[in-house]
Amino acid sequence: MDFTIGPAGPEEYDPLGEITAQAYLRDGLLDFGESDAYLGELRDVAKRAATAEVLVAVADGRVLGGVTFVPAGGPMADIARAGEAEIRMLAVAHAARGRGVGEALVRACVDRARTVEGCARVVLSSQRAMRSAHRIYERLGFLRTPDRDWNPLPDLDDITLVTYQFTL
Repeated sequence: MDFTIGPAGPEEYDPLGEITAQAYLRDGLLDFGESDAYLGELRDVAKRAATAEVLVAVADGRVLGGVTFVPAGGPMADIARAGEAEIRMLAVAHAARGRGVGEALVRACVDRARTVEGCARVVLSSQRAMRSAHRIYERLGFLRTPDRDWNPLPDLDDITLVTYQFTL
């Protein structure tokens, strides 16, 4: 690896927020594009870091990507139950893709989960279109959990998120 992974510092919040927002925009993952309300959440790394753990991949002082790790029961958890940690908002800058950054960030979350007392699983939600992320999850041993698939916007029928879990 030609990059390191560690906790995000305040100086990395803005670059990571923009990487995350651009990843979702460029990959067509926001139903309402630039006007999507979720875009503000994606950019607000400081808010995430106040209630969860944000990890970043950095090379030569530049942020390449990041992920939010939500320990069991954390306020940012969407689907995590007792004994589970959750991965949220995995994003890698387009220029840094293909270098193993996404996989390394997911591995870092699994490693971090192993240090959380009582944590038995890591769970996550993903959009159906995130096929490259799905390949990472499956390669690392995550299994689909269709019984946990859910819709964050019940008023819109086509926004079902698919879920995965990894047993520690």
